[in-house]
Amino acid sequence: MEILHSKIFGENLSNTPLLVFHGLFGMLDNWGSFGKDMGELLPVHLIDLRNHGRSFHSESMTHDDLADDIASYMNHYGIQKAHVLGHSLGGKAVMQFAIKYPEKMGKLIVVDISPKAYPPHHQGIIKALESVDFDTVGSRSDVETVLTQYIPEKSTIQFLAKNLYWDDQKKLNWRFNLKTLSEKYNEFVSNAIKFGVFEGDTLFISGEKSNYILPQDEFAIRQQFPKARIVTVKNAAHWVQVDNPVEFSHVVKQFLGLD
Repeated sequence: MEILHSKIFGENLSNTPLLVFHGLFGMLDNWGSFGKDMGELLPVHLIDLRNHGRSFHSESMTHDDLADDIASYMNHYGIQKAHVLGHSLGGKAVMQFAIKYPEKMGKLIVVDISPKAYPPHHQGIIKALESVDFDTVGSRSDVETVLTQYIPEKSTIQFLAKNLYWDDQKKLNWRFNLKTLSEKYNEFVSNAIKFGVFEGDTLFISGEKSNYILPQDEFAIRQQFPKARIVTVKNAAHWVQVDNPVEFSHVVKQFLGLD
């Protein structure tokens, strides 16, 4: 069984660890500042999902796969119980994990995503990523130029470009497994998480300027997560922890009883 790649802060602290999972096309580095900050209070594991960052590549990419990966990771590190936090796709992973492995769960934190199925909405980004020909680009700025033809937001381009690296053939490449992520997209984005109920303490954090969690989603959230609290962070879109890091950290610390 392959184990997810991670970076650990506050390893020597003895309280319940916090496992953190990024979103689609992201990587653990997206959570670096948060991890460093929280790592002064409890052990924090920033983790690359399968087919992302430095974690293993696989042709399978279901919510169950993602949940099982978390369980294997905990077993590997001898972690009995953990708080888990997931953003976007990582949020789907931790919801499925909490329902499937409640005995391993401390508190659950889901960032800007709900359990429902979402219509496909990354086609533009996938098309942009697939249009990069690594035989002809020689630098990061070449790649960014190609992406600019498809993606108007500079911040999105910079976020995606963080995944570039020089491979063994001295060619630029994506760290994520673009082939599986585009082929299996509907399995992990356009599907709801499986029905089940997690009875533990749960916090949903939404961005004020984001439309990922709508008022009408509250009913479905409470059906599966009856103890859920939903908190909206001001002046933040989908990247809640980037747009308003101070309020985001405060909300998380308060929920985990660290404030």
